[in-house]
This record gives sequence, C-alpha cells and structure tokens, in this order.
Amino acid sequence: MCPRVQTDEYHKMAEVEDAMWYYRALHRHVIGHLAAGAPDSFRVLDAGCGTGGLLRRILREHPGWRATGLDFSPVACQLARARTAAEIVEGSVLALPFANAAFEAIASCDVLCQVDAPERALREFHRCLAPGGRLVLTMPAYAWMYSYHDKQVGNLRRYDRGEVLRMLHDAGFGEARGTYWNTLPFPLAVLRRKMLPPPETGSDVFVFPRPVEAVFTAMMAAEHAWLARGGRLPFGNSVLTVARK
Repeated sequence: MCPRVQTDEYHKMAEVEDAMWYYRALHRHVIGHLAAGAPDSFRVLDAGCGTGGLLRRILREHPGWRATGLDFSPVACQLARARTAAEIVEGSVLALPFANAAFEAIASCDVLCQVDAPERALREFHRCLAPGGRLVLTMPAYAWMYSYHDKQVGNLRRYDRGEVLRMLHDAGFGEARGTYWNTLPFPLAVLRRKMLPPPETGSDVFVFPRPVEAVFTAMMAAEHAWLARGGRLPFGNSVLTVARK
C-alpha cells in the first residue's frame, strides 16, 4: 500500500509549507545535509515530494542542482508542478521509475511512515543511488505518540531512532547516523496530541500567529545550530537520519 493522504491535507500543505515553522526547519535540516560536500551539479530526488515545498527551496538555494520530485498522489503532483520548475514524476517509492544509480542523493521526508513496506522502499532508494550517494530520511518519532494528526496525514506508524537505523542497515546502507530533532517543542506536542481534544482543523498543519511562529522558529534555530556542529538530540518529535550507499 502506498501513501493515502487526505486530499485537503495536500491543499493545506501547499498553502503553509513556505511559512510554517515546521516545514521551514525541516527543509533547512534536509538541504543542509544534502549540501554537505555536494558539487554544484548534483542529481537529487525528493521521494514523496508532496506539494513541492522542499524542491522550491532546493532550486532557490542551489539552482545548479538537477532536482526531481516523485509522489504517488496525482493531486500532490499537480500542485508541485504548479509551484516548482523541478521535474515531477507520478509514482511509488515502492517501485521507483528510475534507473540504477540515477541520483547522487535522495531525500524522503515523513513518507516511509505512510507505506506498509518501508524496507522495500529503502531497497529502492539504495538501488537508485550512485555509489557513495547519500540518503536523507525523516520519520515521525515514537509509536506511543500516534494520534489524530497521524491519521489525518496518512501515517501508518511512527519510529524510534534505533528502528530506522536497523532498517537502513538491512537495506544495504553502510554508514548511517541518526538523531532526534523537533526536541524543544516536544512537551507541547505531547500535550496537544495526547492530552487535549483534537483540533477542528483535523491535523496540526497550519500557520500559528506571528509571535508563536517566531518562538518556534527560534527553537528550531537553536536545534539547527547544535546539530550543524555535529551534536545529537536525545529525544524529539522527529527522527533525522543520513545514510550512504
């Protein structure tokens, strides 16, 4: 089974992902890891590109990269094509429609949590990466944090760091390093998702008032500075992993 995200969630994502603190922090982390040591000419795939927010930022910050997006949803692909100049391909992460060693890097953000065979998708990523290629993978953290938000955005489950590293090893990746992130807001996420009634918006995909966005943005800047220096975070609402073929 491939990702089944509610159609209205794609439209919400397209409206907020350039402005919402979470997406801006996510894209900053992912692009930072993709760019480390990367040449000016670089083939990169966003596997499960959604509405194209990461691709927009990639092409804005690294116009020399050859970026491709793939998504299973026709709605997501349509929105991504309207929002970015990157090549957008409709297809599944479980059977990537690309040749072996087609990319120097692959990013996949909160996508493998939405398929029933994530190990198969990781083997496909491994196949499509060139030797020495890099995979940047994010997943929602902790099975016990599963909530209304996961149901609305199509997540089947959540993972801890050790599970993700084991899956990468089993898929053939050699070097892999993982950390939690989204750590400073984590207590608020536990309160919102486990102790309070679900919001009327269905999911937590929305832009907060400007002062609240500023506070979350400052939290994410502090986390990014720590992680950029090689630090790790012991817990958080998300898992960030970088692996090499």
